[in-house]
Amino acid sequence: MSKTNRALISAGGLLGFLLAWELTLRAGLLPGALVPLPSIIPSVLIEEIRDGIWQAMVISSFQHYGIGLLLGSSLGIVVGVAAALMPFFNALHAWLARLLRPIPPLAWIPFAIIWFGITPTAAAFIISIGVFWINYFASYSAVEAIDPGYNELADAFGQGGLLPRLFKVTLPAAAPGILGGLRAGLGQGWMTVVAAELFGITGIGQRMMEASSLLATDVVVVYMLTIAALYAVIDAVFVLIQRRILRWQP
Repeated sequence: MSKTNRALISAGGLLGFLLAWELTLRAGLLPGALVPLPSIIPSVLIEEIRDGIWQAMVISSFQHYGIGLLLGSSLGIVVGVAAALMPFFNALHAWLARLLRPIPPLAWIPFAIIWFGITPTAAAFIISIGVFWINYFASYSAVEAIDPGYNELADAFGQGGLLPRLFKVTLPAAAPGILGGLRAGLGQGWMTVVAAELFGITGIGQRMMEASSLLATDVVVVYMLTIAALYAVIDAVFVLIQRRILRWQP
């Protein structure tokens, strides 16, 4: 199937879903007070933009997202690569990682409030936790999967030192896996944004909670779609960068 045909079919599926949603509500098969009509969403978005609310919420959430993503991704990659390269370090923190990994970012909210207060720093902290583990395990697995023959070639060409091998062999060979983890973290970060802002920090999550408490489901849907659109743009840009970095791949 060509890319064009696939895109047309996907667009048709989306339009069909929206049409079925609209007709179901207008036929009274679903409660209109609890589920908004798709046709009113654009006007609600325009109203939010006109009032300046949408811009303020997006900018605030984007700041939390950016800081949390940068912190969580950086630490996850560094710790994951280090664990794969240094058996002692891997063994030293292996049980701790297994203990902390299943704990969801939402469970850290009480500590975030105690440590940082109801501040943007607390939101960034929650987001960084959600992003950290994805990058940690992706980086660890990517380095572990490197063909041992690469290290043998590095030794043969005098690149046996830790730093030369790291930057000339390990990281380039593990780049596809590491970048895959980064891309997954982009989505995980937005999933965590809402949870990170539920406790009163200005942002998309807070606005969605305010709207839901007033049963303003149309506003909730506006910000759900906002998150989806922001992620789609960021992911598309990242894919372009990823392809450029990995242009050596067949």
